[in-house]
Amino acid sequence: MKEIFRLCLVLTVLCAVSAGVLAFVSAKTEEPIAKALLQEKLEALRTVLPPFDNDPFNDMVRVGAGGADSVEVYRAKMEGRIVGAAFEVVAPDGYAGDINFMVGVNVDGVIQGIKILKYSETPGLGSKIAGEDFTKQYLGRSLADPANWAVTKDGGTFVPITGATISSRAVTKAAARGLGIYEAGRERITGAGDAEEGEDR
Repeated sequence: MKEIFRLCLVLTVLCAVSAGVLAFVSAKTEEPIAKALLQEKLEALRTVLPPFDNDPFNDMVRVGAGGADSVEVYRAKMEGRIVGAAFEVVAPDGYAGDINFMVGVNVDGVIQGIKILKYSETPGLGSKIAGEDFTKQYLGRSLADPANWAVTKDGGTFVPITGATISSRAVTKAAARGLGIYEAGRERITGAGDAEEGEDR
Protein backbone atom coordinates (compact mmCIF):
# COMPACT_ATOMS: atom_id res chain seq x y z
CA MET A 1 0.00 0.00 0.00
CA LYS A 2 2.84 2.34 0.91
CA GLU A 3 4.54 1.51 -2.38
CA ILE A 4 1.39 2.44 -4.36
CA PHE A 5 1.10 5.72 -2.45
CA ARG A 6 4.77 6.49 -3.15
CA LEU A 7 4.33 5.80 -6.87
CA CYS A 8 1.22 8.01 -7.03
CA LEU A 9 3.09 10.80 -5.27
CA VAL A 10 6.03 10.54 -7.69
CA LEU A 11 3.70 10.57 -10.69
CA THR A 12 1.84 13.60 -9.32
CA VAL A 13 5.09 15.51 -8.82
CA LEU A 14 6.31 14.57 -12.31
CA CYS A 15 3.02 15.72 -13.88
CA ALA A 16 3.14 19.00 -11.97
CA VAL A 17 6.74 19.67 -13.01
CA SER A 18 5.97 18.77 -16.65
CA ALA A 19 2.95 21.07 -16.69
CA GLY A 20 5.05 23.89 -15.24
CA VAL A 21 7.78 23.41 -17.85
CA LEU A 22 5.24 23.35 -20.70
CA ALA A 23 3.56 26.50 -19.41
CA PHE A 24 6.96 28.25 -19.16
CA VAL A 25 7.97 27.20 -22.68
CA SER A 26 4.58 28.26 -24.05
CA ALA A 27 4.83 31.69 -22.40
CA LYS A 28 8.35 32.20 -23.79
CA THR A 29 7.51 31.13 -27.36
CA GLU A 30 4.03 32.67 -27.71
CA GLU A 31 5.23 36.19 -28.48
CA PRO A 32 7.94 35.21 -31.02
CA ILE A 33 5.43 32.95 -32.82
CA ALA A 34 2.84 35.74 -32.92
CA LYS A 35 5.46 38.16 -34.31
CA ALA A 36 6.51 35.64 -36.97
CA LEU A 37 2.89 35.14 -38.07
CA LEU A 38 2.35 38.89 -38.20
CA GLN A 39 5.50 39.33 -40.30
CA GLU A 40 4.33 36.55 -42.64
CA LYS A 41 1.00 38.31 -43.12
CA LEU A 42 2.70 41.65 -43.74
CA GLU A 43 4.93 40.07 -46.39
CA ALA A 44 1.84 38.54 -47.99
CA LEU A 45 0.14 41.95 -48.06
CA ARG A 46 3.15 43.48 -49.80
CA THR A 47 3.03 40.68 -52.35
CA VAL A 48 -0.66 40.90 -53.25
CA LEU A 49 -1.39 44.64 -52.95
CA PRO A 50 -0.52 47.67 -55.08
CA PRO A 51 2.15 49.92 -53.48
CA PHE A 52 0.88 51.54 -50.26
CA ASP A 53 2.18 53.95 -47.62
CA ASN A 54 -0.17 53.19 -44.71
CA ASP A 55 -0.34 50.33 -42.19
CA PRO A 56 -3.09 48.02 -43.47
CA PHE A 57 -3.25 46.19 -40.13
CA ASN A 58 -4.40 49.40 -38.47
CA ASP A 59 -6.85 50.11 -41.29
CA MET A 60 -8.88 46.90 -41.20
CA VAL A 61 -12.64 46.46 -41.52
CA ARG A 62 -14.67 43.27 -41.13
CA VAL A 63 -17.27 42.59 -43.79
CA GLY A 64 -19.66 39.75 -44.50
CA ALA A 65 -22.56 38.00 -42.89
CA GLY A 66 -20.60 36.67 -39.94
CA GLY A 67 -18.88 33.40 -39.11
CA ALA A 68 -17.30 31.66 -42.10
CA ASP A 69 -18.97 34.20 -44.40
CA SER A 70 -17.09 37.21 -43.06
CA VAL A 71 -13.52 38.31 -43.55
CA GLU A 72 -11.09 40.89 -42.21
CA VAL A 73 -10.24 43.27 -45.04
CA TYR A 74 -6.94 45.17 -44.89
CA ARG A 75 -7.15 48.45 -46.77
CA ALA A 76 -4.14 49.77 -48.67
CA LYS A 77 -3.77 53.52 -49.11
CA MET A 78 -1.42 55.80 -50.97
CA GLU A 79 -1.38 59.43 -49.83
CA GLY A 80 -4.66 58.86 -47.99
CA ARG A 81 -6.49 57.37 -50.97
CA ILE A 82 -7.58 53.72 -50.97
CA VAL A 83 -5.79 51.87 -53.77
CA GLY A 84 -6.66 48.31 -52.89
CA ALA A 85 -7.58 45.79 -50.24
CA ALA A 86 -6.49 42.35 -49.15
CA PHE A 87 -8.23 39.59 -47.25
CA GLU A 88 -7.42 36.09 -46.11
CA VAL A 89 -9.71 33.29 -47.19
CA VAL A 90 -9.80 29.62 -46.23
CA ALA A 91 -10.53 26.79 -48.61
CA PRO A 92 -11.89 24.08 -46.28
CA ASP A 93 -12.07 21.45 -49.00
CA GLY A 94 -8.43 21.00 -49.91
CA TYR A 95 -7.22 17.46 -50.55
CA ALA A 96 -5.43 17.31 -47.17
CA GLY A 97 -7.30 19.98 -45.21
CA ASP A 98 -7.62 23.75 -45.06
CA ILE A 99 -5.78 25.98 -47.52
CA ASN A 100 -5.27 29.53 -46.25
CA PHE A 101 -4.33 32.27 -48.68
CA MET A 102 -4.29 36.04 -49.07
CA VAL A 103 -6.06 37.73 -51.97
CA GLY A 104 -5.26 41.29 -52.99
CA VAL A 105 -7.57 43.39 -55.17
CA ASN A 106 -7.72 46.93 -56.48
CA VAL A 107 -10.69 49.13 -55.57
CA ASP A 108 -12.67 47.67 -58.49
CA GLY A 109 -12.31 44.15 -57.12
CA VAL A 110 -9.79 43.00 -59.73
CA ILE A 111 -7.24 40.54 -58.34
CA GLN A 112 -3.73 41.94 -58.04
CA GLY A 113 -2.15 38.96 -56.35
CA ILE A 114 -2.67 35.68 -54.49
CA LYS A 115 -0.30 34.36 -51.84
CA ILE A 116 -0.77 30.89 -50.36
CA LEU A 117 -0.07 31.04 -46.62
CA LYS A 118 -0.77 27.59 -45.21
CA TYR A 119 -1.60 24.18 -46.64
CA SER A 120 -1.05 20.46 -46.11
CA GLU A 121 -1.36 19.33 -49.72
CA THR A 122 0.70 16.50 -51.18
CA PRO A 123 4.33 17.54 -51.85
CA GLY A 124 5.05 17.72 -55.58
CA LEU A 125 1.36 17.67 -56.49
CA GLY A 126 -1.13 19.75 -54.51
CA SER A 127 1.71 21.77 -53.03
CA LYS A 128 2.14 23.37 -56.47
CA ILE A 129 -0.85 25.62 -55.64
CA ALA A 130 1.72 27.83 -53.89
CA GLY A 131 3.68 28.34 -57.10
CA GLU A 132 3.41 31.38 -59.34
CA ASP A 133 2.69 29.20 -62.37
CA PHE A 134 -0.65 28.34 -60.78
CA THR A 135 -1.59 31.55 -58.95
CA LYS A 136 -0.76 33.96 -61.80
CA GLN A 137 -3.82 32.78 -63.79
CA TYR A 138 -6.04 34.57 -61.25
CA LEU A 139 -4.38 37.96 -61.79
CA GLY A 140 -6.58 40.50 -63.52
CA ARG A 141 -9.70 38.48 -62.80
CA SER A 142 -12.79 39.75 -60.98
CA LEU A 143 -16.03 38.22 -59.75
CA ALA A 144 -17.66 38.96 -63.12
CA ASP A 145 -14.70 37.77 -65.21
CA PRO A 146 -14.83 34.88 -65.83
CA ALA A 147 -18.55 34.22 -65.62
CA ASN A 148 -17.92 30.66 -64.38
CA TRP A 149 -15.41 30.59 -61.53
CA ALA A 150 -14.35 26.97 -61.89
CA VAL A 151 -11.49 24.83 -63.10
CA THR A 152 -11.55 23.62 -66.71
CA LYS A 153 -12.61 20.11 -65.65
CA ASP A 154 -15.79 21.69 -64.28
CA GLY A 155 -16.40 23.82 -67.38
CA GLY A 156 -14.55 26.88 -66.10
CA THR A 157 -11.48 28.91 -67.04
CA PHE A 158 -8.79 28.01 -64.53
CA VAL A 159 -6.33 25.25 -65.39
CA PRO A 160 -5.90 22.82 -62.50
CA ILE A 161 -2.58 21.35 -61.50
CA THR A 162 -2.13 17.93 -63.08
CA GLY A 163 -2.93 15.29 -60.50
CA ALA A 164 -4.24 17.89 -58.03
CA THR A 165 -7.66 18.91 -59.28
CA ILE A 166 -9.15 18.86 -55.77
CA SER A 167 -6.56 21.36 -54.47
CA SER A 168 -6.97 23.58 -57.54
CA ARG A 169 -10.74 23.47 -57.30
CA ALA A 170 -10.63 24.38 -53.59
CA VAL A 171 -8.50 27.48 -54.21
CA THR A 172 -10.69 28.60 -57.13
CA LYS A 173 -13.93 28.27 -55.16
CA ALA A 174 -12.50 30.03 -52.10
CA ALA A 175 -11.12 32.90 -54.20
CA ALA A 176 -14.54 33.43 -55.79
CA ARG A 177 -16.21 33.34 -52.36
CA GLY A 178 -13.76 35.97 -51.07
CA LEU A 179 -14.41 38.19 -54.09
CA GLY A 180 -18.13 37.88 -53.45
CA ILE A 181 -17.70 39.07 -49.86
CA TYR A 182 -15.53 41.96 -51.07
CA GLU A 183 -18.12 43.02 -53.65
CA ALA A 184 -20.93 42.84 -51.08
CA GLY A 185 -18.97 45.08 -48.71
CA ARG A 186 -17.19 47.25 -51.26
CA GLU A 187 -18.90 50.51 -50.25
CA ARG A 188 -17.89 50.04 -46.65
CA ILE A 189 -14.35 48.98 -47.57
CA THR A 190 -13.68 51.85 -49.95
CA GLY A 191 -15.64 54.42 -47.94
CA ALA A 192 -17.93 55.15 -50.89
CA GLY A 193 -20.99 54.94 -48.68
CA ASP A 194 -19.47 57.39 -46.18
CA ALA A 195 -18.70 59.84 -48.96
CA GLU A 196 -22.27 59.74 -50.20
CA GLU A 197 -23.62 60.33 -46.70
CA GLY A 198 -21.25 63.26 -46.31
CA GLU A 199 -22.55 64.84 -49.50
CA ASP A 200 -26.17 64.56 -48.29
CA ARG A 201 -25.52 66.51 -45.12
